Order: sequence, then C-alpha cells, then structure tokens
Amino acid sequence: MGVSFRFIHAADLHVDSPFRGLTEVPAPVREALQASTFEAVSRLVDAAIGEEADFVVVAGDLYDSADRSLRAQLALQKEWLRLHAHGVRLFVIHGNHDPLSGQQAALRWPDSVRFFGAERPEQVPAYTKQGELAAYITGMSYGSRSVTANLAASYVPRRDGAFGIALLHGNVDGNAGHDPYAPCRLDELVGAGFDYWALGHIHQRAVLHEYPHVVYAGNTQGRHAKETGAKGCYVVDVAASHEVALRFVPLDSVRWLQAETAIDGMAAEQELLDAMEDAVSKAYAACEGRSLMMRLTFVGRGPLHAALGNAERLQELLAGLRERVAEPGWQSALPAGGAEASWCWVSEIEASTAPELDYGALAEEDSFVGELIRGSNMAARDRDLLQALTEEAMLPLLGSPKLRKRVRNAMERRAEDWLDKARALSAGLLAAEPETNATGAKDQGGESS
Repeated sequence: MGVSFRFIHAADLHVDSPFRGLTEVPAPVREALQASTFEAVSRLVDAAIGEEADFVVVAGDLYDSADRSLRAQLALQKEWLRLHAHGVRLFVIHGNHDPLSGQQAALRWPDSVRFFGAERPEQVPAYTKQGELAAYITGMSYGSRSVTANLAASYVPRRDGAFGIALLHGNVDGNAGHDPYAPCRLDELVGAGFDYWALGHIHQRAVLHEYPHVVYAGNTQGRHAKETGAKGCYVVDVAASHEVALRFVPLDSVRWLQAETAIDGMAAEQELLDAMEDAVSKAYAACEGRSLMMRLTFVGRGPLHAALGNAERLQELLAGLRERVAEPGWQSALPAGGAEASWCWVSEIEASTAPELDYGALAEEDSFVGELIRGSNMAARDRDLLQALTEEAMLPLLGSPKLRKRVRNAMERRAEDWLDKARALSAGLLAAEPETNATGAKDQGGESS
C-alpha cells in the first residue's frame, strides 16, 4: 500500500500564442486574447495552491514557439516561483512547439521544478508535501520539433509497487487532426505497466482508458474557433490503494464556442435577428463569466435561404449583431453568468441552409423522392395504413414486454408527427440541392494554430 496524494495534470499551455489574423477585432478584445494564455497559467498555479496539490505535471508545449519569447519565459518563472513558495513541485517535459533545441534565456528556475531531458526517458520520485514517496514520474522532452520515433516504447516503469506516472507528448492511435509526433498505440500504453499516462499534444481533453488511466488534459486556453469549449486541467486524486479520481477544472479566461440557428419555420428577417441574439445570449451565459469568442452558423430549410446566400447580406447581419452585443447593458440583460469585465465577440457568421421543400412539386416528380412523397401523403390520409407502417417500423421494440405498452402509447400520440419528420428528413436528403448555401462573413485573416 502506498500513500494518498493529489496532483494536477496540465498540458499545452502555448504561452504567448500570437492570435494572428484578427484584423477586425477591437483593440481591447485583441489584448484580452493575447493575455489569455498567460492568465491560464496563473489560474493553473491558483488551482494547484487552492487544491493543495502535492505536485503538478505539464505534458509539453509550455511555449507556443521553439524560440520562446522572453516575456513568456519571465511569466513562467514568476508563476513557478509561486508554486515553489507553496511547496508544490513541478515536473515538465517539452513538446514539438517548445523543443529543447529552441532558443531560451539563461534564467534561474526554482529547485522545485524538474525539466526532463531529451536523450532518454528519465525517472524521478515525487513526494507529498509531508515528504512521503507518492509516485515515480517517467518523462522525456523533445530535442527537436519533429520527433517521429515512438518514445513511449522506451518508457520502463518500476516494479516495486509504487504508483507510476508517465509523462508523454505524443499522438495516440494516429489522431488525424494533429501531427504524428511520438506516435504510439493505446494498447501499448495500457500494457506498459504505468498507472497513469499524463498526455499532451492533443488539444481536446479525453480519458482514453481507465486503470491504467491514459489521459489527455487538452490545452489550458482555446486559441481559435476550432478549439471550442472549456479548457483547463485535471485534478487527480490517488488513494493509498491506487484508486484514481479525476476532476476537470477550467482555466480559460476566453471561451470559444460554435452555435447553430435553424431557419426552419422563419419567414421574416426579424425572426432571424431575434434567434441570432438568443443564440449569443445563451452561449454567453454558458461561459459563466468568461469572455466569449463565437461563431454562428445558420442551418435548416426555409424562405430565408435565398437572403442568406448573399455574402453582403451576411456581412450586414454580422455587423448588426456585433453592434447589438456591444450596447451598454446588453450583458446585464442576460439570463445568468455575465460579468462586467467580460465581453462577447461574434467572429463569424456562416450559412449552410437549403431552400424550403415544395412537397407538391416533389410529388409530381417521376423519381424516388416523388414516390416517397406520394406514399407519405397516402399514409397521412389513411389512418390504418399509417398504423401498419408505424407498427412495422417499431416491430423490434414491440417485441419487448417491458416496452410494448409504452411504445403503443407513443405510437397513438405521435405517429403523425413521426411521419412528418421522416418525410422532411428523407426528402431533404434525397432531393437534389444545387442551391445549398455555403457562405460566410467573418474577421479577415487566418486562425492561429
């Protein structure tokens, strides 16, 4: 039996990310974005102190660039000194963005910070604040930006029963959205003999396996429209019996979100404007006081499809929405979660809509979709036919004694509604759609990655 302890698993801090391409963003928003990766590190240290963690592990990419800025290095030095002052040790590996070959200033780091080298995996003990052995940590940094070898294959755990933590920056099972650095397979990590793989490189947090735990912490701050949702770290509690409990703690000060607004049933522009504002309001409230960078997409079918196919019209809608959310008092009118110091910026509006379906015209077609519409019209007029079709569709569920009564009750109440939805869905998928919108209005410039 070991001892119980708590540590924090973080990764991909990307301090001093440049946030390029935001030419239309107001200066205060741009400044807040550029400060956000620094603020996330400060919040990480706050979490470690507040949670009374015994130590912190960071799985690579502390900096956004190999030739890390002096500002970023001084910021981390300041924060790591705060950890040191509270008796919290720190274990760090460097990844593809900040390999050891990059330029770095000759700074004095606290003795409580352990940087792993790049020649071979290193293994060091980690202790509780009371001085008891908690775990052994094995890790290895990148010596250069492009590491294509399977680093995990060279990690060897201790066999004396101590809790083993493996610190790795790499791509498990060939995640297609990220560079294939330090590639490895999940099954080899599971069978390696470690108790916890603290992973970095993939910016979406994920628990790939439990016992042993194989965990991506994700990045600590979203940096563009593809890095949506809460970003932060994991607080990991390990019992003396080696039971593991994970708890996610958000660290982001700016949250990136995407929302969809369906135009189905809308006939007037005012309905569209109201729906846009409602979508932004709900997204902002969900940020719980954080600032919001948002992308809005129109979907569905309806009379407004033609108007949304006009790029100039979309740009006007975007400008109008930005003006509305910038008005004094808009945030205070939100249902919940607003904060005086936070802000909302809609970075982009896209349209992925289609024309309203003309069932009458489709029914006249000599095509499969025409036959489908004619058949559904017949079922809508013939109650017995509709019941027979519904029973045929529900046959697997009707065979269950536990579900039969509930399914029959639902069939009696909702058969016509199911028919309407099935007709709309199938006709929409089958009908030719040369007029489908794929337009957008957004800030000029590209995304930071």
